Amino acid sequence: MTTLQPPAAARPRPAGPPVLRARRSWTGWGFIGPFVLVFALVFLAPLAYSVYLSLFRTQLIGGTTFVGLDNYQQALQDGQFWDGVVRVGLFLLIQVPIMLGIALLVALAIDSGRLYGKDFFRITVFLPYAVPAVVATLMWGFMYGTRYGLVGDVNDAFGVKLPDPLSADLVLASIGNIVTWEFVGYNMLIFFAALRVVPHSLYEAAEIDGAGQWRVITAIKLPAIRGALVIAMIFSIIGSFQLFNEPAILQKLAPNAITTDYTPNFYTYSLSFSGQQQNYSATVAIVMGVITMIVAYVVQLRGMRKGA
Repeated sequence: MTTLQPPAAARPRPAGPPVLRARRSWTGWGFIGPFVLVFALVFLAPLAYSVYLSLFRTQLIGGTTFVGLDNYQQALQDGQFWDGVVRVGLFLLIQVPIMLGIALLVALAIDSGRLYGKDFFRITVFLPYAVPAVVATLMWGFMYGTRYGLVGDVNDAFGVKLPDPLSADLVLASIGNIVTWEFVGYNMLIFFAALRVVPHSLYEAAEIDGAGQWRVITAIKLPAIRGALVIAMIFSIIGSFQLFNEPAILQKLAPNAITTDYTPNFYTYSLSFSGQQQNYSATVAIVMGVITMIVAYVVQLRGMRKGA
């Protein structure tokens, strides 16, 4: 009995000699190996070490002992930590919409083509982002000063008494002003780049239909850059929860308004370098990282759902 053989073209071809297959496999690892190595060293290793530290406690009597999840239980009951979380939560609820709103308006104005000198305007708005955060905070802290800064000079020149921007009631708003000044240009660039890739055929169709500028913005531009809006919002949320430079620097100018637990990151820094509580500091950092991840994921999920 004769067995029918499939055509030569339909027969599966061998993948090659084992040596050649192994060489191809190592070639792939050669491309991704440097990234995997750097990723493991700068991300996975510090994260694993932080988790390891959080499971121990160092005491003056008894030394370092394994305590399991006791540090996490302490963090969840730590009033200072949660006060900082509430403070940065309030900060992002107010500052982030204002910052992103201003950045969106600027991006729309530049993209409209009706702004005179738009290239110069775009560079001017983006320029504060190029200023280091420490320098920007020191500059604004000097202007906020009531005895030697711009506020104090205005008070002396006009015989008035302006509210102290570094007082306990206004210092959070003052920090929000600094952060907004720094990052409006960065977010503007994200929105403007997204607007530049919107197909011009959509604008032509809207012009034929007689749509006005407001209709073009709401029906074409904003839906087209929804992804960029979500990304900018996620970055801003992460940045708000990581707030550190501004309060840490202004704390020297307003020690009564900004305490060492003003933000979770500042609290973590103070625990580690001033309080010599590295184990508990690592625990607070991990808990804050989980909170940030959850909030960012919820925002991303809602943004994607609205865009679907």
